[in-house]
Amino acid sequence: MAVVRGRKLSPNSKRRNHKHKGGFSWKNILLYGTLLLFSLFTFSAIGATTDQQNNEPLSRVIDEVEKGNVKEISINGEQLTVTTKDDKEFESVKEPGSNIYTIFRDAGISLDKTKVTVRDETAMNNLFGILSAVLPIALMIGFFYFIFRQARGAQEGIFSFGQSRAKLFNKDNPKVTFADVAGVDEAKQELAEIVDFLKSPVKYRAMGARTPKGVLMVGPAGTGKTLLARATAGEAGVSFFSMAGSEFMEMLVGVGASRVRDLFNTAKKAQPAIIFIDEVDAIGRQRGVGMMGGHDEREQTLNQILVEMDGFTPNEHVIVMAATNRPDVLDPALVRPGRFDRRVVLDLPDVEGRKKILEIHAKGKPFDGKVDWQKVAKRTVGFSGADLENMLNEAAIAAARHSKKAIDMADLEESATRVKLGPEKKRLQSDHDRKMTAYHEAGHALVAWEMPHVDPIHRISIVSRGMSLGHTMTESIERVHETKAHLLEQIAVMMGGRAAESLVFKDITTGASDDIDKATQVARAMVTKFGMSDLGPITYDSGRSIYEQSDVSPEMAAKIDAEVKKISDAAYKKANEVLVKLRKKLDTLAMELLKKETIDSEDFIKLIGVKKGLATVPVKN
Repeated sequence: MAVVRGRKLSPNSKRRNHKHKGGFSWKNILLYGTLLLFSLFTFSAIGATTDQQNNEPLSRVIDEVEKGNVKEISINGEQLTVTTKDDKEFESVKEPGSNIYTIFRDAGISLDKTKVTVRDETAMNNLFGILSAVLPIALMIGFFYFIFRQARGAQEGIFSFGQSRAKLFNKDNPKVTFADVAGVDEAKQELAEIVDFLKSPVKYRAMGARTPKGVLMVGPAGTGKTLLARATAGEAGVSFFSMAGSEFMEMLVGVGASRVRDLFNTAKKAQPAIIFIDEVDAIGRQRGVGMMGGHDEREQTLNQILVEMDGFTPNEHVIVMAATNRPDVLDPALVRPGRFDRRVVLDLPDVEGRKKILEIHAKGKPFDGKVDWQKVAKRTVGFSGADLENMLNEAAIAAARHSKKAIDMADLEESATRVKLGPEKKRLQSDHDRKMTAYHEAGHALVAWEMPHVDPIHRISIVSRGMSLGHTMTESIERVHETKAHLLEQIAVMMGGRAAESLVFKDITTGASDDIDKATQVARAMVTKFGMSDLGPITYDSGRSIYEQSDVSPEMAAKIDAEVKKISDAAYKKANEVLVKLRKKLDTLAMELLKKETIDSEDFIKLIGVKKGLATVPVKN
């Protein structure tokens, strides 16, 4: 479906905080004890300071007793509390170790008429003294115990850096087989031999065949590379170790290499087994390219993988499978025979493959009896397996949101558009903006209708989705080859929106920016990659690294730019000619879009007519 103008915690890990009954850990005990000790000393200091500030001199006590104004003297250690006959109190203090009776006898004053009370708080003072002496020592011991415990845990963590983080999928996990994978029949046939070897290695050794070292799966995102690797292990009934390329990387140099050694040693103990490295380009990029030289962590990890894969003995039944969508950046030593012996290419599924994928993901979902899976498969050209699964999930969500009993074609159509372009957006637009969008999309549609090699129109809409204000979709015909005529007409279709704006409004807008960008990309690819220009069949785009100097001279770069401009100008001129010729149809289609907002293929044919002269192209079966 072409669119014009659119936008586990590790099982080895252990908890370090062992809690005691009652919910208290050593860390909490240490913290609470420190706070308690701090509070005791703080309150004692505050009390002592307050007492010293409020104390009256002892001479006043002697004077008041001599005058007969004191009713009672309460003694608490060295602290004196004096109560006068008018029930007023004040504090004083005597010298440590002195006797109150001796003090007054020396002063020549009798205490016979004064009540003297002594409060004995020696036990409490002794307890406080013991706590003051013992508690700091206990807290210090607890502090050092906690530090040593943390240090031991950190040491264990450091030594665990080099352990593999691979996830093990065995018979206890949900089993995945080839029956759960569709749309990649050729890839399954390639991997069937690997399964047979893991099941029956004796018959291959009898013929002198060695163990395949590795299988590299290459394909766009979402085509099922990881699922196919698990299905291979499930069919063979062997252990499956899965790890992403980025999981080998760590801040410390050498950790990745250590994890590689640990992973391969673990797999050898569990053989027969499959090691799967997802996104292998994260560590398998070509060495010597970049700014870190040969001593960075990534290259050390790659070197260890090369050594491990080259170190298998013929009787070891461990096969390495890897997946990437960037095979061009992989190191040549990694993809040579003897390491990754086989390369399995996974393409986007064709119409039959999409139909089978839809049947797999449709299980467990209620569908209307009128759903035509063949029609759905034809209208989802360019969808990967992940896209199709997401499309069915979105359709199920839409049906549930509208309280339907089953999923129908309308839900599937909306979900396909949602996956491709995004959800509808209710943007406030003026009448003039809506009119410009209608003519823009009508321009795309009429140029596509007029071009003989362009696919038929599927839907035109001025409903905003994603970053676009509207879209024009075609019913894509699957092609093995792209012809020059088809590419030139596609560029003309992309220019149709800008041409319509200029023709009708005598002005242009920013709405065609995405169309122009895509058209320029196609035109430049025709010149630099496909050799479809007057510069001849030469490739000017080497695809080399950004760290290497370009092999295109400034003079040739100027010629390339001129060819790209010539193609773009010719396409724009062609689009303008078509719209001038079909001006009445352009107005009719734009007005209908303003009225209905969305026009499907059936309504488009009734309004404009059947597309004529669609060229016959090879179709991939």
